[in-house]
Amino acid sequence: DKTSKKVIFFLTDIFGHVLSNAQLLADDFAAQGYYVIVPDLFGGDAIPWTPFDKLGDVGLPEWLGKHSLEVVEPIVEKVLGHIKEDFTPTSIGAVGYCFGAKYVVRLLGEKKIDAGAIAHPSFVTDEEVEKVTSPLIISAAQTDPIFPLENRVKTEEILTKNGAIYEITVYSGVIHGFACRVDPTIAIAKYAKERAFFSQVAFFAQYLK
Repeated sequence: DKTSKKVIFFLTDIFGHVLSNAQLLADDFAAQGYYVIVPDLFGGDAIPWTPFDKLGDVGLPEWLGKHSLEVVEPIVEKVLGHIKEDFTPTSIGAVGYCFGAKYVVRLLGEKKIDAGAIAHPSFVTDEEVEKVTSPLIISAAQTDPIFPLENRVKTEEILTKNGAIYEITVYSGVIHGFACRVDPTIAIAKYAKERAFFSQVAFFAQYLK
């Protein structure tokens, strides 16, 4: 509904806005009454869908070098500026999966959005978390080499010290990517994916007015 004054800024994983999973999730958020905007973060150069355990075969380090913070953040800022100028929303939430989570945390730290949701975040630094005081919900996988237990504990310690409003849930039996890329025939994975989504929806309902 384009008349909605509540916007969700959807920041994707490395597979980009063309991945059907991302588009379906965007539709799911829109069905909750939000106007959802999903930018192309990679200038048409998203990685083709690849299972997590096969990413070593697609030249990920080289790709990440081409899509560094210095390249991607101006895109995020430009689209956010468009949102604020053209939609004049009453509130803006951002959701980020994997790669996109870093930019949600940075936007929260700069107080450019009202609330954020991230799932199995990648490459988020302690320094970025230390700037966050606005509401943040984190959906984490029990098995995740990019956001392992020690990172989760450290993130919670920082958010607690900051006095931030936050929520963190760890889902057992799933791996990095579960909240947006999952085999729905696996019951525990389907459950975790759906619970993560509805937790994000409930969180946004509380903090986006």
